[in-house]
Amino acid sequence: MDMEKSRRARLRHLLRQSPEERFAALASLSEAERDELRRHWRLWARPGQTAPEGDWRTWLICAGRGFGKTRCGAEWVRLVAKRDPDARIALVGSSIAEVRAVMVEGESGLLNISPPGRMPHFEPSLRRLTWGNGAQATLYSVAEPDALRGPQHGYAWCDEVGKWDSSSDRAMRTWDNLVMGLRLGERPRIVATTTPRVSPLMKRLLETDEAVAVTRGSTWDNAANLPAAFVQAMADQFGGTSLGRQELLGEMLGDVDGALWTRSLLEQCRSDEAPLLARVVVGVDPPASATGDACGIVVAGTDRCGNAAVLADATIRKASPERWARAVADTAALWGADRVVAEANQGGAMVGSVLRAADIALPVRLVHARRGKAARAEPVAALYEAGRVRHHGLFAALEDEMCGLMAGGSYEGPGRSPDRADALVWALTELMLGRQSAPSIRAL
Repeated sequence: MDMEKSRRARLRHLLRQSPEERFAALASLSEAERDELRRHWRLWARPGQTAPEGDWRTWLICAGRGFGKTRCGAEWVRLVAKRDPDARIALVGSSIAEVRAVMVEGESGLLNISPPGRMPHFEPSLRRLTWGNGAQATLYSVAEPDALRGPQHGYAWCDEVGKWDSSSDRAMRTWDNLVMGLRLGERPRIVATTTPRVSPLMKRLLETDEAVAVTRGSTWDNAANLPAAFVQAMADQFGGTSLGRQELLGEMLGDVDGALWTRSLLEQCRSDEAPLLARVVVGVDPPASATGDACGIVVAGTDRCGNAAVLADATIRKASPERWARAVADTAALWGADRVVAEANQGGAMVGSVLRAADIALPVRLVHARRGKAARAEPVAALYEAGRVRHHGLFAALEDEMCGLMAGGSYEGPGRSPDRADALVWALTELMLGRQSAPSIRAL
């Protein structure tokens, strides 16, 4: 025990030294001391990754993916357990499986960040972690809000509160039951880590709860500790999109009042299950010129029950007629489409001729828009509200445009025109709403 105190004293002394003095002292450290140094969170944590000063009740870490939010929560719990042998800690996540996989056993979870000699004992059957000094943490799920009705805690770590299930008011009930049971010790506290998403619980924490200390950050803050290929891929794929602002920059994006689609609605429509499709079509919104808007190309299909699945956004920008027609042909072949539906308002003959030149060996239907984009989109938005459309993947640019289409007819999304969203509307109209929703249709 005396050796342990001596080692910690030397490490504390090292932390107070200048960088030059630290480098000189490292050579004299034993292997055990070097391992302790590697796990010394206060030394390695960036600004914003340690608990803020002040009399807060909830510390909300609202940051982009890869910021290090999980590590922040786990290190805070480890410190609480170390300092308070009587600590009773709640670990709350979307499901027990996620709590275990991320908060407990994950790369930045409690088991992996703990030094071997001070690692808690995990009892999966009891959903419990126990430290050597007696501190305990119990696992809870948003799927079971009433499981938090009886137990008492002094501390809690809640992960990804932005994506907690809001159906049947589960997220709010879970949070309220947790807070009402947070009555052990002199200063009960909660750390909530999340990528920002609009939800009733997030709005409440950010707008109405005065006892919340908020830390914000982005993926780029932790770029030095992330693979360079990942950082570049995220910048290439999501840079400049609303999804990138939310998931990478950690911004809380509100919905546009009066928009036909909301981000929360699209999140509810997302699915990871592979659909069994009866039909597949490619919707196309051709550009007026090669230097103008993008050529919207969206793939959608229907299952045998008549529900739709959005499968891909293959939109191409600043392409010649020959190039975008080839992109349409390649997309149709890749997805095994049985029809291409293309808007023909911008030069119907040209659209037909370039698609023929691309050797598309399947029917092409040219559709003429009689109404504005928003008016055409309204019945398709109603299909989403009815739960009849699923997005099989993240389509950042497409969803940004969808959330900018206004019920009154205007467009308040990115770019001059919602080309991707228009292609989506044509595809889903063909699949779900029939000829009546797209008058003046003629076969090619």
